[in-house]
This record gives sequence, C-alpha cells and structure tokens, in this order.
Amino acid sequence: MFAVIETGGKQYKVQEGDILFIEKLDAADGETVAFDKVYAVSAGDTFTVGTPLVEGAKVTAKVIKNGRGKKIYVLRYKSKKNEKKKIGHRQPYTKVQIEKIEG
Repeated sequence: MFAVIETGGKQYKVQEGDILFIEKLDAADGETVAFDKVYAVSAGDTFTVGTPLVEGAKVTAKVIKNGRGKKIYVLRYKSKKNEKKKIGHRQPYTKVQIEKIEG
C-alpha cells in the first residue's frame, strides 16, 4: 500500500514505515502529524486518484526529530568591481516516519 502526499510544496510517494526528511513542521519530537493532501492511494489491486485530492484519505506520521541540514555556501561575486560575499545556509527539516495510510 502506498500513497502520494504533498507537504512543504513537494510531493512524496510514501509507504508505511518509510522515513522522510521533509520541510520543517511546527511539531515537537514524538508528536503525531496528519497529512490531508493525498493525491493518490494504492491498496493492493485498487488504485485511486483524486480530482485533485482523494476524499477521506489521510496519512499519519510520527515526528522523529527536527534538525538542520548540512551547510551550503553561496558566493556572490562581481568581477572587476572588487565585490564578493560568502554566505552560509542550513535548511531546517523534520524527520518523520509514516505510521498509517487511510483511504
């Protein structure tokens, strides 16, 4: 059984037990989060596609931890102007484990 959900402006194909790194959610560690934007659900031989969402479908997940990703460096540079600037950025994320797919 799998489902296609949307969170943080991105779509994910998930199954029960999957661990995902998604955009940061306002949920503490150990909390349960429900995703209502479900675009497709597959259960064995049946495959349901929503228009645009599947009605009554819900995916629940448990928040494992909140954190920040590896640091990336952005360098702004303008030639012949003696102008350069180095900026670092760490993207926040939420690590979740899919518990249940209803639909």
